[in-house]
Amino acid sequence: MEIAQITGIGLIATILIIVIKSQKPELAVQLSIITGVVIFMMVVSKFTAIIGILSDLAKRANIDGVYITTLLKIIGIAYIAEFGAEISEDAGEGSIASKIELAGKVMIMFLAVPIITSLLDLIVKLIN
Repeated sequence: MEIAQITGIGLIATILIIVIKSQKPELAVQLSIITGVVIFMMVVSKFTAIIGILSDLAKRANIDGVYITTLLKIIGIAYIAEFGAEISEDAGEGSIASKIELAGKVMIMFLAVPIITSLLDLIVKLIN
């Protein structure tokens, strides 16, 4: 029951952060970051399994590996941007959080351009 462990760590960290925040807010932010990293490390093996499954499915469907790689990069950017934005929000820096989110969206759009281009090329070929 990994989710029970992760939830337990999250709840304990939340209680500690609430207690510490009034006396040492900088320590509370550090504890929040450390907790996020610990939880990430606990689920990183699941990402490896997902990558393997998606790679196998792509090979079976004869999908170019570039598309799967790009999709995984997009998912990674989304998770990293969300994590950074939440940490910034926890630290009381909402404006920085929104800029992190904007940067993540721009990076995702940048990575999606080749996929969108290929999709539009396919649509044009089907129409002709």
